[in-house]
Amino acid sequence: MRRARGRSIAAALLLGCLSLAACAEDAGNGNGTGTGGNGGTATNGGTDPTEETPEARVGLAFDVGGEGDQSFNDSAVAGLQQAIDEFGIESQKVSPNDDGSNRAELLAQLAEQGFNPVIAVGFAYDEVIADVAAEFPDTTFAQVDGSNAVFDGSSKGPNHTGLLFAEEQGSFLAGVAAALKTETDHIGFVGGVDIGLIQKFEAGYVAGATAVNPDIVVDVQYISPAGDFSGFGDPARGKIVAQGMYDGGADIVYHAAGGSGGGVFEAAAEADALAIGVDSDQYNTVGDPALQEVIMTSMLKRVDVAVYEFISSFIDGTVEGGTDIIYDLEVDGVGLATSGGQIDDIQDEIDSYKQQIIDGEIEVPTTP
Repeated sequence: MRRARGRSIAAALLLGCLSLAACAEDAGNGNGTGTGGNGGTATNGGTDPTEETPEARVGLAFDVGGEGDQSFNDSAVAGLQQAIDEFGIESQKVSPNDDGSNRAELLAQLAEQGFNPVIAVGFAYDEVIADVAAEFPDTTFAQVDGSNAVFDGSSKGPNHTGLLFAEEQGSFLAGVAAALKTETDHIGFVGGVDIGLIQKFEAGYVAGATAVNPDIVVDVQYISPAGDFSGFGDPARGKIVAQGMYDGGADIVYHAAGGSGGGVFEAAAEADALAIGVDSDQYNTVGDPALQEVIMTSMLKRVDVAVYEFISSFIDGTVEGGTDIIYDLEVDGVGLATSGGQIDDIQDEIDSYKQQIIDGEIEVPTTP
C-alpha cells in the first residue's frame, strides 16, 4: 500500500476542474457513449500528429448513475479526458444496467476488445473484478474505491490496483466548515446507501463538527439500505430526506449521495439554507445559478487525479499491480472546494485542522 504520487496533483487540480466542467456540460462528447456496450474512439486531443500515439486504449466502466451525475462518475471522466488531451489515447466508456448484474460482462467486454488498462469506477465491482482480472492476466485493471486486498487476506491479482481515498479526512474538514458556519448549531448528513464506504463520510463529518462544537446537533439519514444502490441515483428521495432536516432546524446539510445530491441542493434552495457537495466541485458542475448560491463548499475526492495518474503510470510503464494507492490530505487527494467564496473567512481555521490531521495530531475515525 502506498500514497499517491505527488508529481501531477497540482496540475490536475486545475486541469481536472476545467475538464470536469466541460464534461458535465457535454457528457460523452468525442470519446464514447455512457451506455453499456457502446462506445467510441477519442480524437487525439490536439497532440502533434507526427508523434507516435501511445499504446493505450482505456476502458472506463462507470458506477451507478453513470456519466452526467455531476459527481463521482463525472470526476472519473475528467481524469480520463485529461489523459486523452495529454496523450492522445483512445477510450471507451460503459455503464452497468439498473441492477448492476452485467458488471462482469462489461469488464470482460472491454478486455476482449483490447482496451488496456480497464478502470472500474466504484466498490460495487468488488464482487466480479477479481475473477475478470484472473481471466485476462495480460490486461491491467484499476478500481476506484476498491482495495486490491480481499476480506480473506488474499489479493484480487497482480494485474489489479486499488485507487483508494481518505474520505473521512476530507469529510472531517467539511464538518469543521459546517460547524463554523451554522447559525443554528444544527446540521445534517444525507448518505446515499448505508454501507461502510459512505459511513466513512458520515464518521469524518460528525467528528469534524464536534471537534469545533461538542454540543452541535447532527442529523444523519441514509436514502436506501445496504444492497439497494438506488440511493445514489434518486434526487427526488434525496430532496425529501434533506427537506426533513431543514424543516427540523438544520441549516447546513452535507450529502454523500452521488446523483441524489441534486435533490439536496434543491431542498436547500427552497429552505433558504446551505448544502455541501461531494466528490467534485459541485458549485462548478451543478449549472444552475440558484443552486450554486446554496453550495457552501464541496468535499473534493480527487477521482480525476487518481484516474489520470493511473493512466499516466500505465503509459510510462510504472504501474504497480497487486497494491493500493492512497489519496489523502497529505497529497491533496481529498479536500474542500473554495468556489463561490463562502468559506474564505474560515479558511485559516480549516487549514489548521488539516495540518493537525497530516501531522497525526488528530486521528479521524472511519466508522460512526
